[in-house]
Amino acid sequence: TDLRPLDILSEAVPAGGLARGMRVFQVQGVRGFQLSASRPRALGFPASRLFIHCDRFPEEFSIIVTLRALRGPAKRNEYIFTLMVEESPSVLVGLRYAPDKLHFLFWSQERAGGWQTRVTFPNVSLSDNQWHTLVLAVSGQSFSLTVDCSIPKDVVVETPFPASLSVRRASFYLGNRRRRKGVFTGLLRQLVLLPGADATPRICHAVNFKVATLSVPTVLQDVPAKPVSNEVLKYPYETDMKVTLGARPRCSKQEKAQFWFNASRRGLYLCNGSTWLSMLEVQHRLDYVDEYQNLVTNSETMGIEVFTIPKVGLFAAMANRITPPGSAIYRWTDGKFVHYQNIPTYQAQSWKYFTIGKKIFLAVANFERNERGQEFSVIYKWSRRKAKFVTYQRITTHSARDWEAFVIEGEAFLAVVNHREGNNHNIDSVIYRWNPRTGLFETNQTIPTSGAYDWEFFTIGPYSFLAVANTFNGTSTRIYSHIYIWLSGSFQLFQSILTFGAADWEVFHIGDRVFLAVANSHSYDSGMPAPSNFYAINSSIYELNITAQMFVKFQDLLTYSALDWEFFSVGDDSFLVVANSFDGFTFSVNSIIYRWQGYEGFVAAHHLPTVGCRDWEAFHTAEGSYLFYSSAKEPLSKVLKLKTT
Repeated sequence: TDLRPLDILSEAVPAGGLARGMRVFQVQGVRGFQLSASRPRALGFPASRLFIHCDRFPEEFSIIVTLRALRGPAKRNEYIFTLMVEESPSVLVGLRYAPDKLHFLFWSQERAGGWQTRVTFPNVSLSDNQWHTLVLAVSGQSFSLTVDCSIPKDVVVETPFPASLSVRRASFYLGNRRRRKGVFTGLLRQLVLLPGADATPRICHAVNFKVATLSVPTVLQDVPAKPVSNEVLKYPYETDMKVTLGARPRCSKQEKAQFWFNASRRGLYLCNGSTWLSMLEVQHRLDYVDEYQNLVTNSETMGIEVFTIPKVGLFAAMANRITPPGSAIYRWTDGKFVHYQNIPTYQAQSWKYFTIGKKIFLAVANFERNERGQEFSVIYKWSRRKAKFVTYQRITTHSARDWEAFVIEGEAFLAVVNHREGNNHNIDSVIYRWNPRTGLFETNQTIPTSGAYDWEFFTIGPYSFLAVANTFNGTSTRIYSHIYIWLSGSFQLFQSILTFGAADWEVFHIGDRVFLAVANSHSYDSGMPAPSNFYAINSSIYELNITAQMFVKFQDLLTYSALDWEFFSVGDDSFLVVANSFDGFTFSVNSIIYRWQGYEGFVAAHHLPTVGCRDWEAFHTAEGSYLFYSSAKEPLSKVLKLKTT
């Protein structure tokens, strides 16, 4: 070959139209083919159309795929493509995926009869309704898979890819293995064979790794071909469309791909088989904030976690200070939060909701010992039979302040912030890894922290980060908080930032820009003269500088013992709300909503009266958008409704 890219997907698209069994859909601004299971042979073509001068498959090559796999109970295996000889059911070359795995198949003909080899890449999670670009590089016994330009997964097998694999009388099949079983159900945008080279350097220079392209069929490119004179477009995307008007209709598999127009909100929504997705909506602007619900709580509330359990509803878990009665979980019912369940906790600081597969968990950070002198935090699991959370795993902690749950390379992790042990604030916080065999979290890594309050996990491109808010080292709050990066199976120090009693990190994106805000609670140093006010200090917003590969200060905002930041959006506008808790004289302090003003940065827009404000949560329902704040000084939390125009 001349090492030119061989566009398998484009070859299957006839000039001037689409192959039978193909439809074009646009999701998240990106187009892809949906392949029909009814006519698998119609989605094939002879390999000789690609291999014009030689009927041998390349010995070394890359396969580039851009796809969007559907979330949910996927079939056991779905084929992305196969290469098969007409008279044989065997797959010469193929690519298929199962939940959390990707398989590359090839046929070796070096022995009588031949045999099939399967190369498996574990912990590859594609079924998340997001676009992903895969680069599979093959050379002899070495196989390397790169997903979204992340760190490659390398596999070496005993059987090398054959040096001379004949493709005579063979055909390529898109999304199937020449039968209906195992047909690809997602969207396929790119499928390219690049002989003789690792395509990763050619792919991984784009801004958006997930849809990086080497070659894409014309019909899927960003701008469709303009019609000549009054002709219609050659590629009609979707004309079989049904639009429902009126009240919110049901969205199930029967209504999939149907549209609903909401006249009251002037929005167009698409059913994906389970929920209505916004396709076109009038952009609202925040006008003012109105008090919506006063929620009397079991006791003072240190933190709130708002979450949705699929097919059950919207919930809020309150981390209440006093035991008994412990902490309470509320359910959104008829437009208000209503008490749902009590859970015994011990000066709870925060909750964290997360899922692993179909399992639903809620972890509480307990600050104090129980009545028997035992100190542990607890992970609860949602019981579908009992319709409530039940105890699942206890983990020894030391004045725990916060949990953070995250997934890296298909593996689930849970990190706890240990604040102090006795009077010692300089102790280890712990990262636990989920063991699927035992069904338990096990210690994976410890990280030294100083009176820490908060973990914040985030990703930038293929990289994973974990930031810790260090608050007090025993003598001073003027200490460094740290950002760690995941490299070679563990978190390693990436950057240190000077903070002042840091209580919270909040990461957020505005366009392509990445920001990290720290809430500084107070300035104290036993070896320095006391300031006029320990609590009136700047909290800071940092922005990622890609050239310098570090976060640099973007803006300082005067805060009053800030304990939390919450980022939210209304229409095209971005906002930050700060939890101001104490100004040195009173706990009745205004918390402030800041509006993003571009070049001006964040500008104060709304002043909200709060009492000992500890935590903010933003959430949305079909009725509108809300802010929820907790008070650490009175047994009353408030839901505020965002009024828009």
